[in-house]
Amino acid sequence: MKSKTAIPLIVLLVALLMLAAACNLSTNPEPPTLVPRMTDTPLPTIAYETVEPPTQPESPVTNQANPQTAKIAMNALLDQVDVDSLFMHISSLQNLGTRHVNSPDLPNSGAAASYRYVRGQFDTIAAQSQGRFSVVDQPFTVKWAGVETTQRNVVGIISGSVTGGGIILIGAHYDSISIDPNDFNYPAPGANDNASGVAALIEMASILAQRPHRATIVFVAFAAEEVGRMGSRAFVNEYRTIIPPNYMFNLDIIGSSTGPNGQVVDNQMRIFSAGPETSLSRQLARAVYWIDFTMTPDMQIILQDGEDRVGRYSDHMSFTEAGFPAIRFIESLEDQGRQHTPADVIGDIQANYLRRTTQSILAAVSVMADGLPPPRDIVLRSGEGTKRTLVWEPIPGATGYKIGLRDPGSLIINREFPWNTNSVEWDGFYPQVVAGLVISAIDENGMMGPPSVEYIVPP
Repeated sequence: MKSKTAIPLIVLLVALLMLAAACNLSTNPEPPTLVPRMTDTPLPTIAYETVEPPTQPESPVTNQANPQTAKIAMNALLDQVDVDSLFMHISSLQNLGTRHVNSPDLPNSGAAASYRYVRGQFDTIAAQSQGRFSVVDQPFTVKWAGVETTQRNVVGIISGSVTGGGIILIGAHYDSISIDPNDFNYPAPGANDNASGVAALIEMASILAQRPHRATIVFVAFAAEEVGRMGSRAFVNEYRTIIPPNYMFNLDIIGSSTGPNGQVVDNQMRIFSAGPETSLSRQLARAVYWIDFTMTPDMQIILQDGEDRVGRYSDHMSFTEAGFPAIRFIESLEDQGRQHTPADVIGDIQANYLRRTTQSILAAVSVMADGLPPPRDIVLRSGEGTKRTLVWEPIPGATGYKIGLRDPGSLIINREFPWNTNSVEWDGFYPQVVAGLVISAIDENGMMGPPSVEYIVPP
């Protein structure tokens, strides 16, 4: 199979993305003062004891845009996720029989046919996007079980509208494999692993390509994940300096709510990320938890204390290894007895569950791509008595802020409170009460932006 786009073209395209390099936090001061009103929010999804905050006076928050306006707009976006489209993509990929890297190039079977399907879907999105969505291939060589082949990552790009708006990369692998990894003829329908992730990737690209976004969004359908993450490794090796993602979201096995013994959990999805607690990948996982708690509360995000399941891997790890924040989305229960077997078929995909996992990921991407930039230069200063004053750089266009607090020993943001100005005075800003905190800006429509890099509260 021949690439539709020569490799230099992607270099020209993505060179334009250099102006989307991200904002990271630094720490410098500037003053004022006021006093927060606490509200209990995200309930812990992992058993950690929480520490009650010291009593603080209530201070009414005024002038902030109505958060219900943001939720109405978000719901309108999420309602565009179409179950029929998701199932069409899964069925089309499953019906190819196998997507093994060494499978022969046949019209309706094998890795080459699956590449053509994904490329065709991306091309259709590009044709309907009024120039917002560009598509290129990244060919690379794979040698597996003594056979050398050319595989292709398919890359779709929506260039950001704001200089310095950052880069969000969403990826899912489209290859499949059987229980004998060297057998390229054995049936490997891979409906859940990972046609489910590819279906969500295509659906989100179709929805997000309808309008411009502050950040650049890159969609990558990776080849050759099942044979050692070769597709994502090739991508990172070639484009790490041209497309340096601020956030990498990996979608891998997100379609089934049923476990191996008939268990059903249809309102939870797991996120894996590399530690430690202060790592950028763990902070990204925590940010997605906070966003989805606000925007899609019917799907609980369960943070896992690990980069992936024991002994398993996926494409986010290639980005973590290169120093980029990266997380993996995966269903709450997984039946490993179906994975890499002929039993991984569309009959085990639950329509409502897949739609809701896709919506939760889409909500997080939308906030990251369209929200106001995160506050920077966060610092704590001594205040009156035992109080401390939290100060940060004001964000132009913000109608207010939302401050999230992480309790000592917790994986998640446990509490939050709204605030009007870029300064808060409180006697609870101590590590015995708050291990770390993040701040999001609220725009004129009530939508929160991506959280700041976590500020670790000093003694």
